[in-house]
Amino acid sequence: MLRSLTNAGNLAGKRVILRCDLNVPLKDGEITDDGRIRASLPTIKYLVDAGARVVVCSHLGRPEGTPDAKYSLAPVAERLEELLGQPVVFAGDTVGHQATAAVKTLGDGGVCLIENLRFNAGEASKDAGERAAFAAELAELGEVLISDGFGVVHRKQASVYELARLIPAFAGLLIEAELKVLKQLTEAPERPYTVVLGGSKVSDKLGVLGHLLPKVDRLVIGGGMVFTVLAALGHSVGKSLLEADQIETVGKFLNQARELGVEVVLPTDIVVAEKFAPDAAFEVLPADQIESSSFRATGIGLDIGPVSAEAFAEAVASSATVFWNGPMGVFEFQNFAGGTRAVAQALTEVQGLAVVGGGDSAAAVRALGFDETAFGHISTGGGASLEYLEGKQLPGLEVLND
Repeated sequence: MLRSLTNAGNLAGKRVILRCDLNVPLKDGEITDDGRIRASLPTIKYLVDAGARVVVCSHLGRPEGTPDAKYSLAPVAERLEELLGQPVVFAGDTVGHQATAAVKTLGDGGVCLIENLRFNAGEASKDAGERAAFAAELAELGEVLISDGFGVVHRKQASVYELARLIPAFAGLLIEAELKVLKQLTEAPERPYTVVLGGSKVSDKLGVLGHLLPKVDRLVIGGGMVFTVLAALGHSVGKSLLEADQIETVGKFLNQARELGVEVVLPTDIVVAEKFAPDAAFEVLPADQIESSSFRATGIGLDIGPVSAEAFAEAVASSATVFWNGPMGVFEFQNFAGGTRAVAQALTEVQGLAVVGGGDSAAAVRALGFDETAFGHISTGGGASLEYLEGKQLPGLEVLND
């Protein structure tokens, strides 16, 4: 049984360490997508209203255990202050003098944010002793841990795993919401149940493919990973992304899907570009004739074609349960965003549960201008969602279980 925030007792006046996932994208020091910050607000507000003294902590990027200004959480503190509508004290270190001083300034309902946890090598160290030592320093900042960074619960990191073994620890509202949706996807999904997979590498999705195949009615595949699938069917894919070492494995999955009666929906046309660039010349070709591209020497598939986009959208919209992880093409380039936009639009039309599985999919729906409330759920943790759906044990959740 997961220990939850609502069972944490009276938190008034207590120093509460809140582990969030505020790993937002930055460009020139500006936040380009504040979705993860906004997803953390319900738990922060709950703690503020409860009179807790809230010590927010998170990682951002991969600074490799040393301070790096481009990965500072300072812009996050500013945005969090705006969204909360109250002061947020920012500490320029993790467990040093500034963090200690910031925590001491907090009154009941006050909030501070300490600097990027990964500025300390102990946070993500592969050495359990190093992680435990850093966790012990973090524990000095608070009396209770609320773990709400769903995007990192699949990793043994000091603030996620070791810290939860040192002080009373509970799951926050975001983690509870994520788990509720994932259980719906795995335990009793309404049918027809469709899984849409995209993104660059099929190897990243093999685990979830194997675990979900017996549970789903329909599997829709696009993105860069589809070229390995097309290759497994014997088609040439030109210079498109290809994991040649996965072709045999993918062939076995296709055979398994056939034996289970799972409908596999693949693109019938592909947008082939002259090169990987937003302004590249492009043409639409049948999926089994990519090698006939007029860009023979350099042609690369960057999106599913318009006919495929329509077919994918129909498959999604006609489902009662949909899980989508991975864009259908290079959505960052306007000319190659059509497939991703069509799938996202179709998810807004699903009458049942439509889940955007975090990561690039979540970034895409925001970048393409969709209203987030139109989706049943947008996950904050792509990797964590996939590992849960693979049936793996997630250490950051296991440590919160009684």
